[in-house]
Amino acid sequence: MLTSLELCAGAGGQALGLEQAGFSHVGLVEADAHCRATLRLNRPAWRVFDGAQADMTTFDACAFRGVDLLAGGLPCPPFSVAGKQLGARDERNLFPDLLRVIDETAPRAVMVENVRGFLGPAIAAYRAQIFADIARRGYVVGARLYDAAGFGAPQTRARVVILALRPADAERFVWPEPGAAPPAHVGDALADLMASGGWPGAPAWIAAARGPAPTIVGGSKKHGGPDLGPTRAKRAWAALGVDGLGVADAPPGPDFEGAPRLTVPMVARLQGFPDEWRFAGRKTAAYRQVGNAFPPVMARAVGERLRAVLRGGRASTVAAQ
Repeated sequence: MLTSLELCAGAGGQALGLEQAGFSHVGLVEADAHCRATLRLNRPAWRVFDGAQADMTTFDACAFRGVDLLAGGLPCPPFSVAGKQLGARDERNLFPDLLRVIDETAPRAVMVENVRGFLGPAIAAYRAQIFADIARRGYVVGARLYDAAGFGAPQTRARVVILALRPADAERFVWPEPGAAPPAHVGDALADLMASGGWPGAPAWIAAARGPAPTIVGGSKKHGGPDLGPTRAKRAWAALGVDGLGVADAPPGPDFEGAPRLTVPMVARLQGFPDEWRFAGRKTAAYRQVGNAFPPVMARAVGERLRAVLRGGRASTVAAQ
């Protein structure tokens, strides 16, 4: 089986998708204690590091030299349009540490996900530098912007996937293409969960909640409890009949009136996690884990193409951008 080493694993969205694509994780690096607990809760057999090895900046990857895939979701604030897009000048930028880990592991392939802003003009020079630094290590580098809705998720969620492959593998790689079917509706996706508390208004809400959800956001540890995003996102949620000012502890009950709030399990389903995937910690910690995750369905789609190439499959190219 192909092996994968996961950096900044979070609550396991990318790791789960890659597992579904046929990769076996030899190690997962994650600094957040709640996320580490979530990974262990759902996959006790996964090797999740503690102490200095849990921090990507101090992680020693030399023992994993020759791993098939080095994957990760590096922090997005240095590149997000919601922030200052400081890129290399942001203390949370971990691309220099990624280069070090590439040197230590010499993987056959590298897969990194990040926000749409990574491809924006504000950081074009730094992006070119990152790609050049990876290319000097013997890889062909490319990137593609995807939307989770194009892979069947009931959510509009744009994410950039950066891939680095050895030249012989790059010649045979095929980027996955989004499906032609329209995205799933929020009402259909959450029908059973929204009705599970006995709310008599559930059927009407399900029928009216047509269209995909807006992008789910995880928020910052520096700010308060969970909500479903900034003002524009809350308006989009309101159009779907959802109160975006917070996250509920339970589905609406028999006496509930008004617009319901989503629960953490509802948000997790919109993010593409299977219902059996559990999140450690209280509501705010659990919601942040879900909101910051890479949808497993997107990771699986890319992972399946990587698996085909690393096992000697299909032909096409990774175009450097």
